Amino acid sequence: MTSQQELDEDLNRDHAAELKQAASRLEGTVRHTVPVPSKVLSDLIGEEVIIKPENLQVTGSFKIRGAYNKIASLSDEDVAKGIVTASAGNHAQGVAYAARERKAKATIVMPKITPPLKVDATKAYGADVVLEGEVFDESSAYAQKLADEQGMTLVHPFNDYEVLVGQGTIGLEILKDVPNVTDVVVPLGGGGLGAGIALAIKTFAPNVRVIGATPEGSPAWRDSLAAGHVVPADAVHTSAEGVAVKVPGDLTFALLDKYLDDLVQVSEQEISEMILTMLEKHKLVVEAAGAVSLAALEQLRAKSEVFRSAEGSHVIVPVVSGGNIDTVTIGAVIQRGMISRGRIMQFSVELPDTPGQLVRVAQLLAEARANVIELNHDQFKASSHYTNAVLLEVTVETNGPDHIAQILDSLRRAGYSPKQIY
Repeated sequence: MTSQQELDEDLNRDHAAELKQAASRLEGTVRHTVPVPSKVLSDLIGEEVIIKPENLQVTGSFKIRGAYNKIASLSDEDVAKGIVTASAGNHAQGVAYAARERKAKATIVMPKITPPLKVDATKAYGADVVLEGEVFDESSAYAQKLADEQGMTLVHPFNDYEVLVGQGTIGLEILKDVPNVTDVVVPLGGGGLGAGIALAIKTFAPNVRVIGATPEGSPAWRDSLAAGHVVPADAVHTSAEGVAVKVPGDLTFALLDKYLDDLVQVSEQEISEMILTMLEKHKLVVEAAGAVSLAALEQLRAKSEVFRSAEGSHVIVPVVSGGNIDTVTIGAVIQRGMISRGRIMQFSVELPDTPGQLVRVAQLLAEARANVIELNHDQFKASSHYTNAVLLEVTVETNGPDHIAQILDSLRRAGYSPKQIY
């Protein structure tokens, strides 16, 4: 928790000068990610959409910006004490990378649920990793304990002025590369990314709107902004572990409460579908937290007052915050996305336990152009062992809801009673 005096000092700093200094520190180390126009997203919402792909950043996430700016600002004495931080993964890699550059010992506390990909990537930069706590907030408390007991320098992942100003360099790049931008959409976890970008945008282009996006299962920002002060969430339930934060920072809250123009919440299905869309249409690997701002676009279209509030056409820049997603997770996300789009369907049907029935069903599926992915033929799953029946479960690749309806209808016309499982 920041003291009121420290909070006031940070809020009254020369933000323009600090942002420019951060940009200067990061030059040559952090990648200036090139915006990507998205026809598929533009067509989806009827407004021009240009992606800011921080998933292509060094370490695969925007977090390198804030971590590097903070550690570059530390004195040699502070660096010599060793550096400790807590992170769900991306900030960890940023701190480990920056600490290695300054030849500092870094200890990273990560939640036990952190994907192995992020743990291994952090270790690869030379940091010591400690798995402690079920969620970020528990890991953060342990990192603070280590800092107090061992005298290490704590680098907070979001509630720190130098960290959030480093993230704000994204806003400077957006204003330079997309001078006609009207709206910037940012995912909110602890708020460092959103606060930094909002600070940069409102400092240099106050008419540009900054819109926050959070998963529905992460209510802290919704409740805090509605209450006018930080309100911890009782629980957080989202696949987007990068924004799974129970307690927003008081510094980041103060900035976002002042500068944020709107807040949108998105569903887990919308997040999964955007990860799949980025893979298919842009060949970009995006983690769940990074897809939150993309998923918000349809919500913005639905909230028509958002676009009515400003005249003329809109140029919207969603910030894709990272792309560090492990293969197991991305496989599950792809499957969920394909199911929700009607690209995969599973059904069950009871067949008479007589020769030729399986061939007959296979022929019907072939005629309906349904590609079989998996098949399970099990007589012990039938509704009754005494009816001489067998249960057939089939997973097929399909072309959408209409195609699914055609497949099931062809089975019914043939005398079967299929039940769609998903």
